[in-house]
Parts: sequence; C-alpha cells; structure tokens
Amino acid sequence: MPTYKSRVKSFSSYYRKVLRLKASEAEKTNFVPLTDMMGIRVICAFLEDLGEVIRQVCDNFDVREIEHKGAEQNFREFGYESVHVLVAIPDDCMPEKKTLPLPDNIVCEIQIRTILQDAWAEVEHELVYKTEFTPFDLPLKRKLASMNASLSLADIIFQEIRDYQKKLQGEVDARRSAFYEKADEVTFDAVALQKSVPETKSINRVTPYVRGTIDDMLLEAIHAHNHGELDKAIKIYSDILSSDPIPAPPVLAVIFKHRGMAHFAQNNYNAALSDFRSSVENDSNGFRAFYYIGIVQSIMGNHKDAVESFSASIKINEYQSHAHFRRAIAYFELGEYDKSLADLNAAQALGLDDAGCRALNDKLVEKFGMKM
Repeated sequence: MPTYKSRVKSFSSYYRKVLRLKASEAEKTNFVPLTDMMGIRVICAFLEDLGEVIRQVCDNFDVREIEHKGAEQNFREFGYESVHVLVAIPDDCMPEKKTLPLPDNIVCEIQIRTILQDAWAEVEHELVYKTEFTPFDLPLKRKLASMNASLSLADIIFQEIRDYQKKLQGEVDARRSAFYEKADEVTFDAVALQKSVPETKSINRVTPYVRGTIDDMLLEAIHAHNHGELDKAIKIYSDILSSDPIPAPPVLAVIFKHRGMAHFAQNNYNAALSDFRSSVENDSNGFRAFYYIGIVQSIMGNHKDAVESFSASIKINEYQSHAHFRRAIAYFELGEYDKSLADLNAAQALGLDDAGCRALNDKLVEKFGMKM
C-alpha cells in the first residue's frame, strides 16, 4: 500500500512563487491560481506501482494534465523525477459558501513518486530550492548528481529484484500445483482433482542475480522443472547442494525439497522420500516437507508412517486443510474411520470442499452404515 502526504501551500510560499513566475499576471488580477496550491503526494515502494496509481487517478478524477518530471533529461543528467497529475476539484470538495470567486480551471496536483524519488526530492528541496544559495561549485554539483544517480539505480535494482521474485514465486506455484496434481492422480483412481497450473510469465529485464549464484541457479532449475526438463532440474539442484562452500541449512532445506519434487515427478518415490527427509533434517519447522513425506508414504502404502508425517506437519501449522484431508485418507486406509471423519471435518472447516472430500465422505458414510 502506498503512503500519502498532503498540504495546502502557505501564503508566503504562494506569494514568493507568484512574484517569481507570474508577476505580470499578478498586476492584472487579485487572484493568481497556481497548479500546486493544493497538493497530494502518493509514495510507492516500487517503480511498477507508479503506473497503477496513475491509472487509478485517471479512472476516478477529471484529469487535466499529466507531466513526467525529469523525462526530458538525457542519460547523462540526474535530477528531480516525479509524475505530476493535475485533476479538477470534484464538486463535492468545493465549499458551499465561496469567500472568493474561484476560477473554473482550479486544480489539485497529485504527485506520484517512489520512496527513493521522494527522499531525493525532499533533500533537494531543502538544500537547493528553498535556500538562496545554489551550489555553483562543480565538485559539489557532482556529489549531488551522483547521489541522485545512486538512488535512481537503487530504484531500478529494487524493481528488478521484485520482478524476479514474482517470476520465481510463479514458477514455485506452478511446480507445487503440478506436484499436488500428480499426487491426486496417483491417490485417487476414480476421482482425479483437476487443478489449473498458473501461467509463468517471462520477465524482460536484466536479471539482478549474478550468473551462477544460488538464486540464479534455483530460478533456472525451477523453470526447467516446470517445463518437464526434470533431469536438467535435478542436475542443477544437485550442483547447488554440492557447491563450495556448502549452503546454509535453510538453503539446503529448500533445495532438497525442490529436488524431491522433481524425483517425485519421475515416479522415483524412494529418492523423493530421501530428499524430503533431508529437507526436514535441515529445517525441523518445514511443515511442507513433512506434508510431502506423508504424501509419498501414502502412495507407497505406508499409511501408518504417513499419519505420523501428516501429524508432524499439522503440529507445526494446524491450518492446513490438505494435510488434514490427507491424514483422513491415511486413517481411512488403516480402518480408523472415526479419526478419518474427524480429520475430514477439520479439512472442510478450513475451507476445503472438493471432489476428493465428497468421495471420502461417501466412503465413510458407507462404512458407518455397514457398522450400524
């Protein structure tokens, strides 16, 4: 969420600006309207957010002008950057009784910036704009320009990192969905749950990751994984695990978990189980790894062990509808129908209500009917 600032220009500031920019107009009229007499500033975290704010402003206000400050600068120049949108004052914001006749073209200025653009603008305003002294010394000007260049570069890098985080998350979501879909197909012969795999979008930016680093290799591995190049993905995961120096335990836990999913996709359940267990060894709070262990154990017919694994996952994070559902299936296979029903009810209470739940419920009803 962006943050907001607002202000009404003080009379002294208004007066100085009129004398500086519109003195001749002030001689002809009692009131000289300025575009920034009323100002609202919207401060965003990332560069991509600026376009969304501009779109929303255009959708909700009568926009008179949009000016991209700094757009005229060439690549050697660094200065004030901001988007200024002038909007007409909405009728419901006008005073009922006007003490002065207001011109029809009176506007409010909405400034849209990133956090770093705003930081620079605030400092520049204090050091240069509001003082009578303007730096003439070339080294001092270069220092100011280099600071602005650094902030501009930081904005770009932050955006690139966010873009690749989104791409990585999209790849992870797609891989996880494919894993669950395969697990469902193996688990349910008659009722296969249909899940849509989210589309991963390519990011047309220079990667912020250094080639060959763990971040870069992980993104490449997951991308290969999602496109069915499982041998390539497993090799990259293995290269990360054997890198020197050895990655920290939290990193190892993630990589083992990803490689386990790739082995699972190849129906190599023993290798998948080994990797998921290695993930847990490096992160004892990894509830998803415990959950994946339970899924593999269920598919291999080890339902008692699966119950223990699902229970370990639920103990760490009790709000997992699918973990309760999977444990319900394992309990059903063990003939513990009361526990199965309790877990099925827990899964449904957490919002899970699909074909698999209904199929298990029908089987439980049949079992309880037979007992009666």
